Amino acid sequence: MKKILAVTACPTGIAHTYMAAEALLQAAKEKDVEIKVETRGAVGIENELTSEDISAAHAIIVAAATDVEESRFAGKPVVKVAIGEAIKDPKSVIDQALARKPSNQNFVDQEAQSKETKKTQMTGPYKHLMTGVSYMLPLVVAGGLLIAVSFIFGIEAFKQQGTLAAALMDIGGGAAFALMVPILAGFIAFSIAEKPGLAPGLIGGMLATKVGAGFLGGIIAGFLAGYVAKWMKENINLPKNFAGLVPILIIPFFGSAIVGLLMIYVIGSPMKAVMDGLSGWLTNLGTGNASLLGLLLGAMMAFDMGGPVNKAAYTFAVGLLGSGLYGPIAAVMAAGMTPPLGLWLATVLAPKKFSVEEREAGKAAGVLGISFITEGAIPFAAADPFRIIPSIMAGSAVAGALSMALGATLRAPHGGIFVLLIPNAVGNLAMYVLSILAGTVVTALLISIVKKNKTSV
Repeated sequence: MKKILAVTACPTGIAHTYMAAEALLQAAKEKDVEIKVETRGAVGIENELTSEDISAAHAIIVAAATDVEESRFAGKPVVKVAIGEAIKDPKSVIDQALARKPSNQNFVDQEAQSKETKKTQMTGPYKHLMTGVSYMLPLVVAGGLLIAVSFIFGIEAFKQQGTLAAALMDIGGGAAFALMVPILAGFIAFSIAEKPGLAPGLIGGMLATKVGAGFLGGIIAGFLAGYVAKWMKENINLPKNFAGLVPILIIPFFGSAIVGLLMIYVIGSPMKAVMDGLSGWLTNLGTGNASLLGLLLGAMMAFDMGGPVNKAAYTFAVGLLGSGLYGPIAAVMAAGMTPPLGLWLATVLAPKKFSVEEREAGKAAGVLGISFITEGAIPFAAADPFRIIPSIMAGSAVAGALSMALGATLRAPHGGIFVLLIPNAVGNLAMYVLSILAGTVVTALLISIVKKNKTSV
């Protein structure tokens, strides 16, 4: 029996990672194929593939939007697919892996293949950006929630030194948020150049924070550091006795110097001007423009339910948290909650439109929705994309537009309905809840209208 291995990893490591793994496991079981799936989620690496697993495997499936250390698969056939494809059509993905012919190259002869693998697979800017975001996100979530908890004691209680509120603010804002941009930049560089890129990336990200270039400056610093380090790694050739100095001394020193000087003298000031302009524009948005921004962010959140467009909207809103702008993240979370919530409500309002299995799935979607896991809508969208996706986009657009227009703000970047229970974490709470409810109802009503009957019960 051919043995297939797989690795799944999405940028946030919350839903897509495990949904893809479950889909592949189920499809392999139906096809009577032996499979082992490594997941790289928010809790870390689980069911890790060993060298023995890789050596014995017929082929490896990589369903990932972040770095998964693909160089370890050198010499083995690798099937690379978008993580959404593994969720929607896992049987086809497994068929692709089974159809691959074994490589004639010995698995232990990895070095040459590793370089070629990196040339062909590690060139996607989106992948590098999402790797940085995936490492940054736990800091943003932890910091945001700690800051939100500090507001329980009063919106300005943290200004009183020595209090618990001040300590929580120091941990969340002074430490976690301070690390946000350096970690983003560091792991963008890590994705491009592996370990040699980490130090220049972290230093470039810290400088972006110091000069006020914000998350946009951090992104530029990360890509700059990564490609500088990668170029140095590929072009600096020393005698074997001194080769170890390249990754541990030469690249960190010269790479950090180059990136640091460019950030201070070339990139920092223009990016600070861009961030200041963006912050000023967002702060002074009129109701009409705020609604349009919220509508756009909302539609993006529902378009691919955790995919690249969704992550672009979320990353934009999260990046603004460090600049003290809390409106966009409120719109994004409201819009991300409404697709699964709207589908749950649709299964209640129009049960004939759904099969028995879909009505049961609707209950799970409701739980995912209140937890701000947009991916709960994916099974429904995959089954009927031309009706479901426009409907959920419309509902999310309404939620996002209302949230921005009504002045709702959010100081925590995740948590769904549970964050609403923290006093002072949400600005204009009643109107924020109204926005979520409105988006949910619009989604449910549209789906109830456009979807065809499936059952007589």
